[in-house]
Amino acid sequence: MIEMLHAAETIKDLLHDDDILGDDLVRSGERAMEGVGVIEAPRGTLIHHYRVDEDDLVTMCNLIVSTTHNNQAMNEAIRSVAIRYLDGREITEGLLNHIEVAIRCFDPCLSCATHALGQMPLAVELVDAAGVRLHGLARGGDGTFHSLAD
Repeated sequence: MIEMLHAAETIKDLLHDDDILGDDLVRSGERAMEGVGVIEAPRGTLIHHYRVDEDDLVTMCNLIVSTTHNNQAMNEAIRSVAIRYLDGREITEGLLNHIEVAIRCFDPCLSCATHALGQMPLAVELVDAAGVRLHGLARGGDGTFHSLAD
């Protein structure tokens, strides 16, 4: 309750803050038809690029989200897990757990890293150089495992 009271008092102060209510950052003049925004978020950098038409309808939208930035690092982490924990014959529940941890290091919002560990839906296949699947294992969102059959 104390935190809620503090939050309400802070909001009240912000609603009367001259810096926030000022218009020194407001542009006047011709309206822009294109805009780019870049912001640092908990999972990484977000880049948004939009174009609108005369009726303010979005005609183009390009989003580069943190998963895009983190993709190479996630792939390298999973490769490291495979080198260390994969025996080359079968995928184990332990291997899936290590893969999940590696992914969550870079993109924790995949299935809420803070409270759903071991419940992220995940399917992994072991494929040989010719593209033939040797083994596959999947975990559902409820945490149960099943083999991936042909």
